[in-house]
Amino acid sequence: MSTRELVVLGTAGAVPTRRRNHNGYLLRWDGQGVLFDPGEGTQRQMAHAGASATELNWLCVTHFHGDHSLGVPGIVQRLGRDAVPHDVHAVYPAQGTEYWERLRYATSYYGSPSLVEHPVSGPGETLQGNGFTLTALPLDHSIPTYGYRLAEPDSRTFLPAKLREHGISGAAIRALPGPLLEECSAPRPGQKVAFVMDTRLCDNIFELADGVDMLIIESTFLDSETDQAHERGHLTARQAGEVARTCGVKILVLTHFSERYAEREDHLFTEQAAFPGSVLAHDLDRIALPARRTDS
Repeated sequence: MSTRELVVLGTAGAVPTRRRNHNGYLLRWDGQGVLFDPGEGTQRQMAHAGASATELNWLCVTHFHGDHSLGVPGIVQRLGRDAVPHDVHAVYPAQGTEYWERLRYATSYYGSPSLVEHPVSGPGETLQGNGFTLTALPLDHSIPTYGYRLAEPDSRTFLPAKLREHGISGAAIRALPGPLLEECSAPRPGQKVAFVMDTRLCDNIFELADGVDMLIIESTFLDSETDQAHERGHLTARQAGEVARTCGVKILVLTHFSERYAEREDHLFTEQAAFPGSVLAHDLDRIALPARRTDS
């Protein structure tokens, strides 16, 4: 059975705490691994989560602030040390290429990982993955920052009752003519995941999050620091909830919390988001995507 889940490796903002590591989010998608924003300590967090470098196929960096990228050297070096045999696609803002190069070659290391680099620029672009597309769109932060949207194409699923009604089975199912195919199957929307970090509210957040099954989004501040959030290029939990409601999101994952908040204040993030499908992320959580649906 295919696995589609988010493994949360870290949930802190700029400063890690005793209970929150720097950022790190591993999306497991049908045997593929998409790692978003590996902050400092991500390699060790992967070990705690039972994740390995060999399952990584994509490495996506939203921007080059340390809490979102200081784990890159360890991940790259681990790819080499473990002799990962397949290509790993690295996506990052083209305007941060200088920082990418510094991180990729931060030290001498063993092995030669096969990294396929995709620096994105301008209005962004869409890359083709194995069974999905990955779209990068610019956000509104203090330095060039991109959000990501992973989207599976729409398809159709067969309706067993209709197939039995027409006496269709076996190989004949795959050879159904157009009208009969329409009658014996139903549209199956592809699943979608959006990843949004470090940004003020902007149009591209809503484009990335539109109709997604899971939105992983920063909620660095509570309402009491709304002005500071805007000044520093961040979102509040309430704003994250507004995005989820407007976009018809199914699961809202709140993360990237400022170190100023004590554990006893955790409940305020979900309360202020006021979204029934919200999840307050904790390090090493595993959050499954919702069950795939059929439009019948």
